Amino acid sequence: MRSGLPSVGEIQGSAHTAEGNSISVIVPVYNEKESLRLLVPQLITVLEGTGRDFEIIVVNDGSSDGSMEVLAELSNRDSRLKVIDFARNFGQTAAMMAGFDHSRGAIVIPIDADLQNDPADIPRLLAKLDEGFDVVSGWRRTRHDAAIRRNFLSRCANWGISRLSGVRLHDFGCSLKAYRRSVIGRVKLYGEMHRFIPIYASWYGARITEIDVAHHPRRFGHSKYGLIRIFKVTLDLMVVCFLDRWIGTPIYLFGGFGLICLLISLLTLIYMFYLKIFEDLSMILTPLPGLAAMAFMVGVMSILLGLIAEIAVRIYFDTPGRTSYAIRETKNLAPGASAADHFH
Repeated sequence: MRSGLPSVGEIQGSAHTAEGNSISVIVPVYNEKESLRLLVPQLITVLEGTGRDFEIIVVNDGSSDGSMEVLAELSNRDSRLKVIDFARNFGQTAAMMAGFDHSRGAIVIPIDADLQNDPADIPRLLAKLDEGFDVVSGWRRTRHDAAIRRNFLSRCANWGISRLSGVRLHDFGCSLKAYRRSVIGRVKLYGEMHRFIPIYASWYGARITEIDVAHHPRRFGHSKYGLIRIFKVTLDLMVVCFLDRWIGTPIYLFGGFGLICLLISLLTLIYMFYLKIFEDLSMILTPLPGLAAMAFMVGVMSILLGLIAEIAVRIYFDTPGRTSYAIRETKNLAPGASAADHFH
């Protein structure tokens, strides 16, 4: 996304910038009641060991298993645990976006709630950031998931995403990553796009690296991911590629395709008249009239679609404050609190 985007320097000077080395850990939750009682104490212990100010923001994504009750109990014990309760299930990406919006740390670290990510890897992520990187991505080199349905398909997807985006990572799907706020302060996510945050960060000129992280077998419940997710991710990747190349000037894509179609229509008409005049071949005996008409209509429609897309882009860049989620209640978060507040 080359046009209309702020630079890293502009983001660093925005209200989304937090001070110091404070940490915000984002935990999207959907029906993980058993895991939460183990995960939260582990996170607190690890984060206290870093010697930095921190907060843990858990986003309850419409759980129906009593996860919110567990979170309410845990948040009453420690004000550093902050809870956002969605009105219904909006999906992992929306949950992560809500965590980003309400976090106040200079460093933001998402982590899964199912205990497959290891909180003990967080200090290693921080150490890599201290070397000067802006994004440190976890790589689950040894995964404890279904061999074909998850591992093989994931490797294929990661290979394709890496080649198409130019961001060379082995594991885009690993939630455990560390970001400087300067590269995610204005990222807006929807669909299944949380896995593409390193790509967004690369648009801002972020320095990206990855490290091996542990991956444990699931202890409770079952995976929420199905094969349909592959199709969703594929479509979202198409959107990301479009945003990367054409978000600022969609008329170049749609208009260019439209002009090619109009040219095909014109050449078809010329060929039709050539056959009529020089070959004495009736035009209705060929498919050329239909082809010329179809190419003409597709060309005109593509150009008009490009103009509509240009209008939509202007609206997109001029409409602040939109979110892809709705919050029912919060715990330990001040009303209206967001990244614009300083970290305490």
